[in-house]
Amino acid sequence: MATRNPASRDEPEGRKGKRDRANGEGTVYQRNDGRWVAEAYVLASDGSLKRVQRYARTRKAAYDRLTALQENSNRNIAVPNRPWKLGEYLDYWLEHVAKPSVRATTYAKYEQMVRLYLKPELGSQRLDRLRVATIQTCLNGRLKGGDSIAKVHAMRTTLSSALTRAMREELITVNPARLVTLPAESPERLRPWNAEEGRRFLDHARSHHLYPVFVLMLIYGLRRGEVLGLSWEDVDLEQDVMSIRRQVQRVDGSLELVEVKTRAGRRSLPLLSWARDALTDQAQWQTRKRRTAGEAWVDTGLVFTTRTGRAIQPRNLSRSFERLSASAGMRPIRLHDLRHSAASLLKRSGVAPRDAMEILGHSRISVTMEIYTHSDEETQREGLGRLGGALFGDEDENQNGDS
Repeated sequence: MATRNPASRDEPEGRKGKRDRANGEGTVYQRNDGRWVAEAYVLASDGSLKRVQRYARTRKAAYDRLTALQENSNRNIAVPNRPWKLGEYLDYWLEHVAKPSVRATTYAKYEQMVRLYLKPELGSQRLDRLRVATIQTCLNGRLKGGDSIAKVHAMRTTLSSALTRAMREELITVNPARLVTLPAESPERLRPWNAEEGRRFLDHARSHHLYPVFVLMLIYGLRRGEVLGLSWEDVDLEQDVMSIRRQVQRVDGSLELVEVKTRAGRRSLPLLSWARDALTDQAQWQTRKRRTAGEAWVDTGLVFTTRTGRAIQPRNLSRSFERLSASAGMRPIRLHDLRHSAASLLKRSGVAPRDAMEILGHSRISVTMEIYTHSDEETQREGLGRLGGALFGDEDENQNGDS
């Protein structure tokens, strides 16, 4: 057991002082093994006072640590109320912080990152002793082991979110996950369909019962969940207005209708004649299928449904799009890329970025501007053609017109 050295003093070397100290001032003493101990009652993260000890090789170093503890406590910088393990804190964060506050799909991603990667790799680390080098080594190992850059970024993002909360709870003073360096993600350069490609696909899909879905996605750039979550009560054919308020989302293995993610996602859009005609056709299709299904029909109120009125599985919509694209001989893109195609067509049609932002439901203008400042082959060709015309008096014979 450590005992106080009666010859020690609470002050640094070279100072003399009384051995009796006022309550709460802390103390410095020497153990039998020669180490010096700084001891004080300081503010804990649960609001109580906690007895804390810090060790040093010299009396001066111990005194400095005592002073630092007391200064932090006076500035309301608390120490952890107990020594959390990272894995233990991640479980707490998932259940009591993330689950009540984030969308079900986001929580599912967080839970997967914690369960499969963060707890097995870092769960035994002390939360207040977690260092940048430890996290860096872990994530570097994941990259060397074959994990994609995107997956490792997801691990770091999840960990950083949890540690940011730990900072707010005054369990740590810095978020080491933010200081980790990772390779930049390099997504494949997107080449959305141009107007001619979009027109060719719609012509091919005209007889398919999901044709109205693709019309709305190409005109308005609706997200997959938004178009599948559109209800008839959100469509006003008399006023020619369509409101985007909810989306279909998979929650705990079943489809649910939930509010759109952001305030910007809630938007009202004018129904153009092509969209209005497509919705009218969809209403007629549903009427026929309701008669055919009889008692098997489930009245969900959704615009786009299965042949028995149920919500369409998002993955099934993607599969149908892939099959139709292939049978039309189209250049393959993802279903979500129809949204990018719509954004690019808005740009090429001269729609102002602020208007495009509201149509697409972007929450930040910077997201829209990334699309509007993206240079593609067609815009490059047009720009170079104009330059050539200015220099040589005629346009490049290979220059394409507007698409």
